[in-house]
Amino acid sequence: MAVHHLQRFTALISHHVRLYSARLGNWIFTSPRLKLWFYPPVKLETAAERYRRFNGSYFADLHEQERMLSDQPRMAFYHGAITRHVKPGQRVIDLGTGTGILASYASRAGAAKVYAIDHSTIIEHARELAATNGIVKVEFVEQHSMDFELDQKVDVILHEQIGDFLFDEAMVPNVCDLRDRLLKPGGTILPSQFELFCEPVTLNDDFRIPYIWELNNVHGFDYSSMERSRPQNPEYYRLASCDLQMVKHFVGDPTPLVEVDLNTIQVDTVPLEIKITREVKRAGKVDGLAVFMKAKVDDDLVLSSSPLDPGRAPHWGFRILRLDLTEVAVGDLLEVTLTVQDWTDPDTWRWICDNKSR
Repeated sequence: MAVHHLQRFTALISHHVRLYSARLGNWIFTSPRLKLWFYPPVKLETAAERYRRFNGSYFADLHEQERMLSDQPRMAFYHGAITRHVKPGQRVIDLGTGTGILASYASRAGAAKVYAIDHSTIIEHARELAATNGIVKVEFVEQHSMDFELDQKVDVILHEQIGDFLFDEAMVPNVCDLRDRLLKPGGTILPSQFELFCEPVTLNDDFRIPYIWELNNVHGFDYSSMERSRPQNPEYYRLASCDLQMVKHFVGDPTPLVEVDLNTIQVDTVPLEIKITREVKRAGKVDGLAVFMKAKVDDDLVLSSSPLDPGRAPHWGFRILRLDLTEVAVGDLLEVTLTVQDWTDPDTWRWICDNKSR
């Protein structure tokens, strides 16, 4: 057979295969039973489901547990809160028990019953640690808290659902769910009082890393044209650190962006756009917005992740929301606008810092 005849034959066969394949596909797609068989529906994960899956593996990692247990301000804060406020005979839920340390504190404070809940495999270590340390009256439950049920309500909810961005470990939805379903009226949430800050800051020179397009003279090499290639990845615009040497000073006087009371807050009551104004008290460069939190149990029992607090809890990072580098003078007024689609997902945060004096 001549080559051109073979090519024509192959093209004809190919045409008919494509034609009948298309007809077969249309037939299957228009048949409800066959469509379900060949094209099963794909379940799309919600943001909450994605975080639940991530959380179950992330906090099962022993190094993450080591970092938390080695954080002395954190551990002292929780030990103080529990020994002061968990009373003998009370029933307690420990939400996200991890290695079971907070449940153990509650047991030793005299709790009649502690339900230690965690949906990750770390709970197997918690059971073993409780047995080897003689901890009693603790029931370990391998389950997500939203699936946990009790016939009798409890007196206290313990939790450490605090993220670097305060909200990003689903603290509000998880604690509110347990509060509304399983906490007695007038019961105690430890901790329940929080402040979230978002403050304009100046970084120390050794930590200042400008955007690449701000580098206009690297030994005579100009990168300013790179501004046309601003990355779309939200993480590019955030920095994380635990280093007390990073931030030189707050530009103004810090006040909370958001105040949270877990006794009363509802999931949908945190506003999705917040504006704050800061009078510049310290002139110089504004590198970004420092995001950090404070948790309070009593006036003398406070936990902080502030970049300028020498007693800060070091396993929490503070975050820097990067800004185009600007210069400010004393007396200038900065207006910070934070717009959020989902407080639990920092990728949905957007921010602007405008100098209203110019």
